[in-house]
Amino acid sequence: MANQLSSLVAAELAGPADPRAAAMAGALAARYPDAARAVLFYGSCLREANLDGLMLDFYLIVSDYRAAYGKSWLARANRLIPPNVFPFEHQGLIAKYAVLSEADFARLNGRQADNVSVWARFAQPSRLLWAADDLARRRAIAAVAQAAPTLLSLARPMAQDGEDALALWKTGFGLTYNAELRAEKTGRSLSIVDADPDRYRRFGEAALADGLPPSPPDTPALWGRLQRRGKRLSVLRLAKASFTYAGGIDYLAWKINRHAGTQIAIRPWQRRWPLIGALTLLPRLFRKGAIR
Repeated sequence: MANQLSSLVAAELAGPADPRAAAMAGALAARYPDAARAVLFYGSCLREANLDGLMLDFYLIVSDYRAAYGKSWLARANRLIPPNVFPFEHQGLIAKYAVLSEADFARLNGRQADNVSVWARFAQPSRLLWAADDLARRRAIAAVAQAAPTLLSLARPMAQDGEDALALWKTGFGLTYNAELRAEKTGRSLSIVDADPDRYRRFGEAALADGLPPSPPDTPALWGRLQRRGKRLSVLRLAKASFTYAGGIDYLAWKINRHAGTQIAIRPWQRRWPLIGALTLLPRLFRKGAIR
C-alpha cells in the first residue's frame, strides 16, 4: 500500500480513545487467549465523550476460526457467513463485537470482497486498541489501509466529479448504504463526510495521489450485484445472529428505534422465537421506511 495513505491510516488507528473502551478491548481479547490478534474500535461511539448507555462496536480479529472456537459450529458459521456477532459487557459498558480471521479481514477490506460491509466501515475512522504483537498490528493496519481505496475506486465511475475527494466519498457512502439493510434516516451517508470533511479530504487526496486501483469496466453492474447480495447477506446475518447473539432481537429493535426514530416494541413470542420474530419485522419496517 502506498505511503501517504498508509501513514494517515496508521496514525489514525493509533489515535486517542476513551480509556474505558481500551480496557474493554483488552478484556475482549482476553476471552480468546489462543486466537486474538487485534481489536478495533469503530462506529459512532468513537466520537462520543460519554459512553454510558451506548452500544460500543468492536471487531475482534483472530488467527483463525478453529483457534477461536475449537470444533464448535460457530467456526463453520463464521467461515460461511462472516462475521459472527456477539454481545459483551465490561465495567458497566455494553458492546457488540464482530469476529473475523486475519485472512478474512484483509480480504473483506479489499476489492476482492463480495460485499461492502467491512470496507465501508473501515474507510471511516477507527482505532486499533489492542494487538497481540507487532506483526498483528502491521497486518491490521495494512488491511484497514485497503478500505478507502476500495470505496473510492468503486465510487469514481459513479461520481459526477471523479477527481474531487469529497464528492467521491459522498458518492461511495451513498452507494454502500443501498447495499445493506440500513436503519439510519435518509441522508445519513452524506452526514458521515459532513461531520469531518477535513479528515475525508486528507484521506481522499492521499489515496488519489497514491493512485487508486483501476475501476472495473462494469462498475454500475458491479454495484447492482453488491446491492442485491448485500441485502441478502443482511437477512442471513440477522438470522444467524438470532442463534449467536443473546437478546439479539431486542438489540435490533433498539438500534432501529435509535437511528430511524421508530417505536418498535418486541413481543414475548418474538423473544421466544427470535429468528421468526426478527424476520417478521422486516415487511413492516420496509413499509414504514425504517430500513432500506
